Amino acid sequence: MKTLYLDLSMGAAGDMLAAALLELTAEPDAFIREMNDFGLPGVTVGCERSFKCGIGGTHFSVQVGGAEEHSHDHDHGHGHVHDHDHAHGHDHAHRGLADIEHIVRGHLSAPEKVKEDIINVYKLIAEAESAAHKVPVTEIHFHEVGMMDAIADIAAVCLLLARLAPDEIVASPVRVGSGSVCCAHGILPVPAPATAYLLRGIPAFAGDYSGEMCTPTGAALIKYFVDRFAPLPLMRVEATGYGMGQKDFPAANCVRAMIGESVAAAAVAGSGAENNSCSA
Repeated sequence: MKTLYLDLSMGAAGDMLAAALLELTAEPDAFIREMNDFGLPGVTVGCERSFKCGIGGTHFSVQVGGAEEHSHDHDHGHGHVHDHDHAHGHDHAHRGLADIEHIVRGHLSAPEKVKEDIINVYKLIAEAESAAHKVPVTEIHFHEVGMMDAIADIAAVCLLLARLAPDEIVASPVRVGSGSVCCAHGILPVPAPATAYLLRGIPAFAGDYSGEMCTPTGAALIKYFVDRFAPLPLMRVEATGYGMGQKDFPAANCVRAMIGESVAAAAVAGSGAENNSCSA
């Protein structure tokens, strides 16, 4: 069985998940070109080499209207609560869930299954904001720049998972961080309320680093795609990818993705003698 394992011991953000999965693909440059022809209005994505604690990986960047968005990196606040507005009025800078569905269904050149995945992940975020702020989902609106940034991260993850096509996705418990995070309405505890809502039922821990380690986008992607949470299962790893955050910690700030074939313990035991034999 083709298994994808996600090591979330340093948290999860949309850009980090996208970068880790990008490293598992045979032609990352071709994927970046595909994303830039994808149809997201005003959005340009890119990737560059990044090093954390001496380990080389990839940073996935999103530019909206020519400016890079960092709202989902670990050294920044969670962009969605910063940018949400549950007032009744609309203006050009705010979009609701219906606008997001229109962009995804009407503009994106992607298979229908991928479009459904993107919309469903964003619905989870909107539902979490709704629960956190005690207002109906229809009253949750997002600043357009933060919204497009999140859609780009989500679309990249959905497309990459469709391409990798694992039979099962397994993940470690997720580090959420500690302390507090600033948002447009004041200072919130970590994990932020929307993130905490999304992580219900998911094994999580604070860890010993202060700051927001898991963003709402990261939490929504984990909730939607991960089949189960466990240590690295018995598997023959074929490729490993490192998706880097921007902030530096004593530990490598990355999501690690490993893909390969899961193996039954009996099969490994049966082949042990053969595998351990030495040839002269």
